[in-house]
Amino acid sequence: MELRQLEYFLSVAEEGHFTRAAALCGVSQSGLSSAIRSLEDELGVELLARTTRSVQLTESGRALLPFARQALTQISAGRDAVLGAAELLTGSLHVGAEQCLGVVDPCALLERFHARFPAVDIHYTQAGSQELAAGVRSGQLDIAFVAATDPAPGCRRIALGSRPLVVVVHPADALAGESEVSWEHLAGREFVDFRPIWGARRLADAAFAARGLERRVRISVDDVHTVLEFVDHGLGIAIVPQHVSQKPEAARLRVLDLPERDRPEWTVSALLGAHAGAAASRFVRLIEQPLAEPLAVARV
Repeated sequence: MELRQLEYFLSVAEEGHFTRAAALCGVSQSGLSSAIRSLEDELGVELLARTTRSVQLTESGRALLPFARQALTQISAGRDAVLGAAELLTGSLHVGAEQCLGVVDPCALLERFHARFPAVDIHYTQAGSQELAAGVRSGQLDIAFVAATDPAPGCRRIALGSRPLVVVVHPADALAGESEVSWEHLAGREFVDFRPIWGARRLADAAFAARGLERRVRISVDDVHTVLEFVDHGLGIAIVPQHVSQKPEAARLRVLDLPERDRPEWTVSALLGAHAGAAASRFVRLIEQPLAEPLAVARV
């Protein structure tokens, strides 16, 4: 049993998807699948139940999951202890992020960074992707996790992953019995959505505009949980990234897929400013470090 096999297994278990897990691990899908099958052959059990649409943990896979996570956590902690003892870094790090990114957990990365460089002061800003990108370009932020693919002149972009957008509706909604809904059937409905500074709102607005469709945003908010709460109260329907629909607050809601051929992707990137200092450079290493990924993948 190799650490790399455990890393791949954990990524697939958390993503529920081989393609996304392979992208997060920086390996081909065939290479990731081969490594996991080798692990299954070694253990003599099936860890993942594979279908054409999803991947589910088997009972054996669920039994292995906490031990795989613990093993990788210990390895990362050991590396941090060694590097922290060998390298002293001071100063400050200014980080920004959208909320509930799904693809990455900035807090988990900052936890690891602080363990390695405890003398660095950390300043954290939560805002919409537009504001965050502007903060990086102006030098107010060293690095920002954004859900946008807009050009960012003068910034380095590190692609981290993506999620499809889905529709969430109240269980009594006329669409609640459907599994998929077209953009045309959403036109004319009333929506709960984020303000335009947030990545999900900009994606949805662009998707409707590209199809020449109009929609009415009845309520605009600045919080993921408020969006779900308002939908749960029947105040409108919402378009959200897939991982948001899996939150406990969405347990009663019905989730509808958008047509796969043209649904937008919630794409998360890290933007690094042109004048970011040594602390930001060390932080970027954590983002790009393969073994850090099991610790840094966001939990729902």
